[in-house]
Amino acid sequence: MKFELICLIGFILTLAATLVAMPFFIAYLKKKNINQVTSEYALEEFKQKEKTPIMGGLLFVVIPIIVFSLINMFGLADRKLLFVFLSYIMYCSVGFIDDSLVIRSHSNEGLSPITRLIMECVYTLVLYFAFRDIIPAQVTIPFVNVTISLRWYVFVPFMILLYMAEANAVNFTDGMDGLCAGVSFIALLPFVYLSYIKAENNIAMFLICVLGGLAGYLHFNFHPAKIFMGDSGSLALGALFASLGIILDLNIALFFIGGVFVAEMFCVLVQQISVRLFHKRVFSYTPIHYAFVIKGHSETRIVLTFYLIEIVLALIGLYVGLNTL
Repeated sequence: MKFELICLIGFILTLAATLVAMPFFIAYLKKKNINQVTSEYALEEFKQKEKTPIMGGLLFVVIPIIVFSLINMFGLADRKLLFVFLSYIMYCSVGFIDDSLVIRSHSNEGLSPITRLIMECVYTLVLYFAFRDIIPAQVTIPFVNVTISLRWYVFVPFMILLYMAEANAVNFTDGMDGLCAGVSFIALLPFVYLSYIKAENNIAMFLICVLGGLAGYLHFNFHPAKIFMGDSGSLALGALFASLGIILDLNIALFFIGGVFVAEMFCVLVQQISVRLFHKRVFSYTPIHYAFVIKGHSETRIVLTFYLIEIVLALIGLYVGLNTL
């Protein structure tokens, strides 16, 4: 069977399975009172989302993995794909624990920042030592065809930082109906093509299954959202992007492809540093998408604008990636 046909089947099966399973999952979450808990500092417009179920990200993590395993069982022998698989699953587990603690405590406090960072650091170290024989410990500079090899004591901190940054950047972006999942969907498209160009067909096929899961999830997450992904989904997606940057040697392209995530995290960091050092806010609110709500823009308009920005950044990242090969 042709690769393209298998990919199409994978996308359709994952999309269909997600569309069928999600209503039952939402009903189960509501029955168990597994709902969003908003922060006391949240904007008034978003406190009404208090009773919306969370953990929807579990389905676009689990279902694509199951579908891929069914349509391409032999692809699981690909250790590069396994590296991406495990990154996705392991960081999903961090988010799941965080979500569970939030639900159990009925507050917005889940894992402490230190505990979460330690877990992310340990998981990334496990990934490195388990797959160090296939991980390209290097950074390739696009356009000039220069590859910089990194010693393990430089590459390991770089890898840890990349995973933490991507996971938390995607997490910051998760705050409006359809925002994080839609931006992630757009950002994954260049990686599908770049994986295919680099002859990493198993990775490309898996990403297409993930796209099917995200498309199905978005059907229920568009405004007004019936479910949120929770940290289970956002941390998993962040780790997925980090793993693709590492294993495909596309770290610089990742910076542009995930430009919306980078901007969200940058604004949060600038705000925190400014408040702590100078007791002044640079932005009216962070994550930055909320600042546009304060300025009077509708949630849907903000989300669609971010989609357009991400499309431009994804195309730039694709161009950078093609000139990194």
